[in-house]
Amino acid sequence: MDYSRILEELARASLFDLYRLQVAMGHQLDDPGRIQEIKRQLEPGREITYFDDRANKLVQARVVSLQRTRLLVENTHDHQRWSVPLCSVNLEGVDTDIRSPANQEGLDKSQLKTGDQVGFRDRQNNELYGQVIRLNRKTATVLAGDDSKWRVAYSLLFPILDSERAGDQNLIEGQVVGSFDKETIP
Repeated sequence: MDYSRILEELARASLFDLYRLQVAMGHQLDDPGRIQEIKRQLEPGREITYFDDRANKLVQARVVSLQRTRLLVENTHDHQRWSVPLCSVNLEGVDTDIRSPANQEGLDKSQLKTGDQVGFRDRQNNELYGQVIRLNRKTATVLAGDDSKWRVAYSLLFPILDSERAGDQNLIEGQVVGSFDKETIP
């Protein structure tokens, strides 16, 4: 499912349209048949990923126990235990990233995850760079390189390519095969 395209469509919807869709999706999320289907595929000890809505990203975890509509999991990275809804489990390995349209300035909350590298300009027009540590309603909290924390509106942020995470980006591999000057280009 292309979440980016769906969000583009939803941006054109009225508040009433969004509310009506929310109600319909709530019915689907509460469907006992769908919940049972997920539960049939899970057992204690199974490694899974689930979508953490506060961090806006997938988290790797191990199933501890199954409950009626929730799952007790232990996160792989910090060994903390959380009760998560069964509907947040990503059994199909779906790509959850939302990409911005090429002509969009700034970022949108749905495009960011905690841990993302971003840049922004301060009031003196200096470029600052840092890591998103929290997603708030209207701003992101960014930990800058000098350990200062900034609350920055999403529209003022821009993504930073981190060479350590280049595998996460839409890049192609290549190599330089020679050099040329402008006069040799037809």
